Amino acid sequence: MSNTLTPLQSSVSAEEWQARVDLAACYRLIAQYGWDDLIFTHISARVPGPDEHFLINPYGMMFEEITASSLVKVDLEGKKVSESPYEINPAGFLIHSAIHAHRHDVKCVLHIHSQDGIAVSAQKNGLLPLSQQSIFPLASLSYHNYEGVVLHEAEQPRLVADLGQSQFMILRNHGLLVAAPSVPDAFLMMYTLQTACQIQIRAQAGGGELIPVHPQIVAGAAEMARKNLLNLGGMLAWPGLLRKLDRKNPGYRL
Repeated sequence: MSNTLTPLQSSVSAEEWQARVDLAACYRLIAQYGWDDLIFTHISARVPGPDEHFLINPYGMMFEEITASSLVKVDLEGKKVSESPYEINPAGFLIHSAIHAHRHDVKCVLHIHSQDGIAVSAQKNGLLPLSQQSIFPLASLSYHNYEGVVLHEAEQPRLVADLGQSQFMILRNHGLLVAAPSVPDAFLMMYTLQTACQIQIRAQAGGGELIPVHPQIVAGAAEMARKNLLNLGGMLAWPGLLRKLDRKNPGYRL
C-alpha cells in the first residue's frame, strides 16, 4: 500500500488538521516504541466539531508509515464520510466506536497488543501494585473478559459496561486499552500502563519474593497520580515526543 496522496491540510479545518497530525504522530510513536502488532491494532480520535466523525488508520498501512492525510474519516458505523483512497478494518473499529458512542469525554481510544500487556492480561490477578508506574492505571482501571476476536456488535454493550467511567482497561487474553481526553494524554497513559506491565513481568521473572506497594499508599496516591499524569500529557511530554519523532521518523505531518 502506498501512502502517497495529496495533502489534505488545505481542505480541512485547522482543528481537524491538528487532530490528524497528533494521531499520525501517535501511530508512529507506537511503532517506534515497539508496541505495534503489524497492522492489527488501532488508535482512533474524535474529529473536533459537532459531527460524530472519527479518524482511524488505513487498513494495511504500517503504523510507521501513517501520515496526517492518510488517516480515514468515518462515522460511528465505520463508513467513510470524506473521500479517501483507503479503506478501514470495520471489525477493528467495533471496540472504538462502542466507546466513542457512549463516552463523549473520550477523544482518543488507543488499543495495543503488546506482549507484556497480553501477559499481564492473562494473569488472574491482572495488574499488581508493584511499581510507582502501576498506581497511575490502578487509579482508574477496568477489565473485560475475552469473548474471542471482536467481530460482532453484540459484545459492545458488555465492553462499554465493563469500561464504565474508567480510563484504563485490560482486555483479558487480548491487550491494553486507554480511553483518553486527548491524543497526547492517550499516548502517555498507554506508556505508563505498558511500562507497569513490563515491570511486573520482569519482576515476576526474577523469581524472588515480590514487595507490593502498600494498599494505603495506593489508595491515597492513586487519584493524585492520575490527575498529575493527565496534566503532564500535553503540557510536557508530548512536545518532546514530537521532537524525538521529527528526528527519527519525520513525515507524519504530510
